[in-house]
Amino acid sequence: MNVTSHHGRFVAPRAEVRVVHSSDVHICEGFTEPVHNGDGTAGLRVVLAAARANKADVVVLAGDTFEHNRLSADILDRTAALLQKAGMPVVILPGNHDPAIADSVFARGIADLPDVYVLGVTHEAAVSFPELGLDVWGNAHRDYGDMAPLARNHPRNSFWQIAVAHGHYDPKPDLSTKLRPSWLISDKELTATGADYIALGHWNRPIRVGPGPIEAFYSGSPDLANTVNLVRLVSTGEVIVSREAVDWT
Repeated sequence: MNVTSHHGRFVAPRAEVRVVHSSDVHICEGFTEPVHNGDGTAGLRVVLAAARANKADVVVLAGDTFEHNRLSADILDRTAALLQKAGMPVVILPGNHDPAIADSVFARGIADLPDVYVLGVTHEAAVSFPELGLDVWGNAHRDYGDMAPLARNHPRNSFWQIAVAHGHYDPKPDLSTKLRPSWLISDKELTATGADYIALGHWNRPIRVGPGPIEAFYSGSPDLANTVNLVRLVSTGEVIVSREAVDWT
């Protein structure tokens, strides 16, 4: 899709920017370790390895990076070591499993790491990478209740803009009842972002959603998709999305 009309007065500083998008890594002891030979951080490890293999400039994790906020210091230390060795900036959006509450995993050292950006914690809503001509924005889950992931948009301040949201896609949701705490994302909200790419999390399967030319994708969890989304932002305005395999060995 050519989206140069969105870019206005901005100029792309590079011929191409490469972003790896994943979600629902669910770092955990009891839930994830039995599946991966005792390594509860395996999902994050393979996502970061795939990002390096695909020469990504930035990694975007669209929610539920952690299974919950009650993880041990040991697994958080191992997570921190992986993030420190990532070799590129990592932008994390807190999801419904790991909301940015006062005593979240992010407040226990993760948000203090260099080149780790946690929306709603280290940055209120947006992270800018001027050298890439890229803004990444999203509305973090801040508690365990229902919320509207795309209720607030972010103005365009760069050539490229990626929106990140963690929730359930419903093209035309019925909002007449409050008895559906599903963190709903509608077609209207996707369109209103004006973003070049919308990185979605919450669904474990990879799929493109939304109306017409909108580039909105769930990456799926690495465990079930066995891939990450590679998003190539080309200076002509083209957005090229492919699924690239992760390596569990």
